[in-house]
Amino acid sequence: MAPREDSICAWRTALVSAANPCATVLTSTTKSLARANSNVGHNTYLWRNEAWTLHQARRACAMLTGSKDSAPILCGVPVSLKDCFDLAGSPTTCGTIFYRDLFGKARRDSWLAERLRASGAIITGKTHLHPLAYGITGENPEFGDCLQTGDAGALTGGSSSGAAASVMEGSAMAAIGTDTGGSIRVPAALCGLAGYRASLGRGDWRGGSHLAQSFDTMGWLFCDLEDGPLLGSIFGPTDAGSAPLPRTFAVVDDAFLHDCEPAVLASLRESQRELEALGLTATTVSVEWWSKSMEIFAPIQASEAAYIHMGRFEHFEQSICQRLEWGASLDRKMIAVLRRRHSAFRKRMNTLLAEHQLLLMPAAPVVRLAAGADHSETRARLLRYTSPVSLAGMPAVTIPFLADGKPAGGMQLIAAHNDDARLLALAAKLGAARNAKNV
Repeated sequence: MAPREDSICAWRTALVSAANPCATVLTSTTKSLARANSNVGHNTYLWRNEAWTLHQARRACAMLTGSKDSAPILCGVPVSLKDCFDLAGSPTTCGTIFYRDLFGKARRDSWLAERLRASGAIITGKTHLHPLAYGITGENPEFGDCLQTGDAGALTGGSSSGAAASVMEGSAMAAIGTDTGGSIRVPAALCGLAGYRASLGRGDWRGGSHLAQSFDTMGWLFCDLEDGPLLGSIFGPTDAGSAPLPRTFAVVDDAFLHDCEPAVLASLRESQRELEALGLTATTVSVEWWSKSMEIFAPIQASEAAYIHMGRFEHFEQSICQRLEWGASLDRKMIAVLRRRHSAFRKRMNTLLAEHQLLLMPAAPVVRLAAGADHSETRARLLRYTSPVSLAGMPAVTIPFLADGKPAGGMQLIAAHNDDARLLALAAKLGAARNAKNV
């Protein structure tokens, strides 16, 4: 039986039992390469090299020569890498032609690329992103906007746009993304995918390009919630061990959800029912105090991004250039005040999660971003749903929802900082319940 192409856990099981695991790996890799850049813009990847990827597949085969049970955790799995992490022998564009040409090819792997290769993953290429990872729509004036496979009129969302596209088109079984203000959660929700944003501080950013260090996190986009603990182990331990899984969760109140589309609200209620079916108890909470989150998040983000890209603003698109110029204009006293407000906000979020264990809310208030539309107001609307978690540095899993095969509003399930293992274990339990229904 051929392994399920949307489940890494099923893939590993099938690989162990395969008569010729090397042939299975090579066949899977060839199929993945054939699907690459199959979106309308043919721009899922900003760099790829088929010969190099096939060499990685043969290297993975060598890892299977001993006991297949002891093969590395991602052995043979096609994985894409967001193009803000160095991969030896390829450029790191950060979504811009300027950085592609300025720095040329990376001389060594980033920590993350090293981890992926040591795990046996087959890197299929480096994926599209919103310029500098400083945006949430997946629009890019230099490399083209990233559109969904199967819906050429819809943006993937960003900034991990190509990451989402690679999983949608089947050129990767899982994709590395980053999430500063929602850049994994939003594309996952808009594309009907699972997502995992790790706690702030998990993983090592050596060889990775930051946007704003106070908020930058690593993570994954993938299909099957059951794969979350396996994928998350790349960044740090995800074995929940004997620790009891969360038994309560809070749902944000209707006042906060006033601009949600009906399909998103329907998915929220269904997600609540799914968690209750697992034995969790729900409570509704007021989050009116989140209304000032963007007043804290946006200037700190802009200030840190401006410092990183100082002296180069004119090389980037106008909207990003303006944000960077604004960030550079903010004086130290103002930033110091904002950092104190940030600390107070984080403490209040910690208290909320200590009381309720988990928080459930939409990852985005909409189910679709139309390509070519005016999205000048979209960023603020989406960040209202994601920036509170970014300020808190907390982990989140995006729970996907589909209706008639189309994305129907992903939910974010949020846990306390560094409670990643229990969050992923519970999400996997939810995934298993879904999979059992679909057998």
